[in-house]
Amino acid sequence: MLEGKKEVLLVASGDLRIAANQNCWATQNEMEQLLAKAIEKLGWTVKRAHHYNEAKKHGFIDSQKMGMEIFRNLDPEQPIIVAESVWQYSHHVLSGLTTHKGPILTVANWSGQWPGLVGMLNLNGSLSKAGVEYSSLWSETFEDSFFTNSLKEWFETGMIKHDQSHVKDYSLVKIPQAEEQLGKDFAKAFKNRKGIMGIFDEGCMGMYNAIVPDDLLHRTGFFKERLSQSALFAAMRKVSVDEAEEALNWLLEQGMTFEWGENPETELTREQTLEQLKMYIASLRIAEEFGCDTIGIQYQQGLKDLTAASDLTEGLLNNKLRPPVLSESGEEIYAGHALPHFNEVDECAGIDGYVTYHLWEQLGLDGSNTLHDLRWGKQRNVNGVDEFVWLFMISGAAPASHFTDGYKGASSVRQPSMFFPFGGGTLKGISKPGSIVWSRVFVMDNKLHCDLGVGEAVSLPLEESQKIWSETNPEWPLMHAVLKGVTRDQMMARHKANHIQVAYAPDAAKAQEICRIKAAAMTGLGIEVHFCGDLDFNGSQN
Repeated sequence: MLEGKKEVLLVASGDLRIAANQNCWATQNEMEQLLAKAIEKLGWTVKRAHHYNEAKKHGFIDSQKMGMEIFRNLDPEQPIIVAESVWQYSHHVLSGLTTHKGPILTVANWSGQWPGLVGMLNLNGSLSKAGVEYSSLWSETFEDSFFTNSLKEWFETGMIKHDQSHVKDYSLVKIPQAEEQLGKDFAKAFKNRKGIMGIFDEGCMGMYNAIVPDDLLHRTGFFKERLSQSALFAAMRKVSVDEAEEALNWLLEQGMTFEWGENPETELTREQTLEQLKMYIASLRIAEEFGCDTIGIQYQQGLKDLTAASDLTEGLLNNKLRPPVLSESGEEIYAGHALPHFNEVDECAGIDGYVTYHLWEQLGLDGSNTLHDLRWGKQRNVNGVDEFVWLFMISGAAPASHFTDGYKGASSVRQPSMFFPFGGGTLKGISKPGSIVWSRVFVMDNKLHCDLGVGEAVSLPLEESQKIWSETNPEWPLMHAVLKGVTRDQMMARHKANHIQVAYAPDAAKAQEICRIKAAAMTGLGIEVHFCGDLDFNGSQN
């Protein structure tokens, strides 16, 4: 049992944006009250390490500076809980947690309202990359047996051991030789050619886990081209209104809808959409100039105070079919191809997005792919079968080819004002049903790793999707996903990031095959691969 007085410290990392912290504080406060009751039932008391700020009207740690000041005054030997019911910037607390000697527990409320689960998973990934030992828990009521028994285990031992029996290392299995060779050949060809990852300002929203150290990245064959968002903004100003109008007309001809209004403070305007399309054109031109194979735009720090959201740009870049863009010499840039974009400059997703796109294309498939937030999930009836259905949701970077009816099923809705003061719309839609391959590249033990598995994007009644949107972010695209052979708690215990990568396969058998080939390709790049869930390792050898 943990020795000393039975008191646990509690901290809450928040957003950097004051509007987000203020809007989300009531939910965080409610969550902390429920958590405190659960802790007290086990005979412990809670000491909140920082107070509610009357001037700011929230009680979050809202900067790295504040986080350091708080941790300087804490007993480093005491057990500590990081409680999250909102999106949080991990670097607000990372410095303090790296030197904290007592047991660390990250806890999130099981809710899709504000992305607390997403925030906790980001912190978990950041701690894993930093080599900090921690345990993690999640609950809807903080009264269920899984939560209370696990919390009791943490108080008694300082650690929680979760079931990870769904994970099998690539090195321990044997896949068909022909598939392994395909993957190895892909990796060898890439490492000989090498690739450029365009970084429009590194690091976003405290996501330490999303930055791949250069030495690790170089071993895969990727090299960073460090670009500036200010250069992107300057390039946008060189794009003519006529060029933006041509791109908009192309989208309208494809059947995409835009929910325009008149008030730029609260509604999407046509001018905001044109601004986004200027960003789309400018980003392609800069990528072509520097020879980028994949790019990532940070946006949330910097561009959010200058221009409309980057999300429509990102979704268009991730789609093979998109408005054509010409270079200064009059040639179409990246003609017939997507330019994989990794949202929020998540470099792990950048590696994954490039490999997925080009491997799929080599196999004669549409490689358009995206990352999503692992937002939430619950048990649902899917075609008469009880399934745990995940909600994958991202702020607009999903390609239209993933949506039911493509561009005709896509709309653009103004981003929330509290995150996006200059507006701009998303590329919103519901992902079509079909087999998927999911994955995540992450940094741990100073190595690159990749978890991957198979699943299915499923269709729910439209009214159910609308209800989910109303309870989360109605502006953003979503995917209802079932992960084969992975339970809710196994996924949460294992996943080292807020993001998950998804790409479609023609059917379940093909998804299994591509998953194996992709695993071989990732291994060939020097990445340690782990299969997760129900995988058929024999394939055509059966």
